Amino acid sequence: MQVNTKAIVLSSLKYGDTSLIVKAFTASDGLKSYLLKGVLTSKKGKLKAAYFLPLMQLELVATHKNKGTLESIREAKVSVPYKSLHTDIVKNSMVLFLAEMLSNSIQEQEQNKGLFNYLEYALYWLDAHDSISNFHLLFLLNLTKYLGFYPDTSFHNGNYFDLVEGSFCTTPSLNPLIQGENLTSFKRMLGINFDALQTIQINKPRRQELLKMVILYFELHLQGFRKPKSLAVLNAVFE
Repeated sequence: MQVNTKAIVLSSLKYGDTSLIVKAFTASDGLKSYLLKGVLTSKKGKLKAAYFLPLMQLELVATHKNKGTLESIREAKVSVPYKSLHTDIVKNSMVLFLAEMLSNSIQEQEQNKGLFNYLEYALYWLDAHDSISNFHLLFLLNLTKYLGFYPDTSFHNGNYFDLVEGSFCTTPSLNPLIQGENLTSFKRMLGINFDALQTIQINKPRRQELLKMVILYFELHLQGFRKPKSLAVLNAVFE
């Protein structure tokens, strides 16, 4: 079946000498993987390798057979031309990290308009703003809304956040916990939008500790989740 859909690239893997396998989150059908034959050597075709950088936003004409095999793309064009995401070294390292987190987190092969709209908006915001040091923390916390394990804030006055239960508590358990100054920063992130990020100051060591906790939160709640290899690069850029 031929479909016209928006898509966000999650990963591109070289296949042979001339081709790519591209994983993308589509507006029409959720997660899809495509085989792009000869795209690395083709100069006149409608598909260009540069379109398939991490988190590129595209408009695709694709064939979806929906049989669990690799799909094909007939045409692609950039729907949102980024100004800085792939040229600014800090933003680019964040893009690589977030693309890997999304690739390891999104598993549904069905339409999810809410998640797709969130990703579109978040990436547009990241491209347009310069004060982004805490962006990835809020991005990941908000992402949990669409993945089904957003923190339960009904008892947000608790002194601990239990990562297994996904809720606040007054007494510590044997589960991994967010506490102390990390908890203060964590609470400030809940329920805000990206424009409010400039009001939150977190130093580098605490930001790294909090990010480790958030990644552990994903690991505890998503079956088969793998820790991102690009985390070390992100931390190095923010040093």
